[in-house]
Amino acid sequence: MQVSIYSRADYESLMQEGLPSNTAVICFYDRNKGSMELPLHNNSYQVAMDGPALDEADALAFFVFYAKEAGLNIICVCETGMTTSAGCAAAIRQFFNGDGIEVFTNLHYFPDQQTYHEVFDALVEESFERGEVNCRIK
Repeated sequence: MQVSIYSRADYESLMQEGLPSNTAVICFYDRNKGSMELPLHNNSYQVAMDGPALDEADALAFFVFYAKEAGLNIICVCETGMTTSAGCAAAIRQFFNGDGIEVFTNLHYFPDQQTYHEVFDALVEESFERGEVNCRIK
């Protein structure tokens, strides 16, 4: 499973070119500003942010496991493509591949640590609920 990070503008350009069919999209937006109103497709999940905190990390983790089981790649989208989506992508990559540090060491991104921890913890919880305990905690 590949996990990519996009800004709103980059995602809109990708949608014009055509989103690959084997892709799931996680789209973060500020609840106070409303949804990002991006073109979405069947495998999309919008995540409301209330300030720096996720409102629905458990549901997001369920969606990530769904995408993995369906063999989908994941695109994480936020307004800038540098903070919230980077924190989410780092958590997913760390949990499944053990390489989330690559997002943190890439100078293009400034991953939001609270998002990282909330998503990672929710993935751990979801794995326990599923009876899977093979995450890569490093």
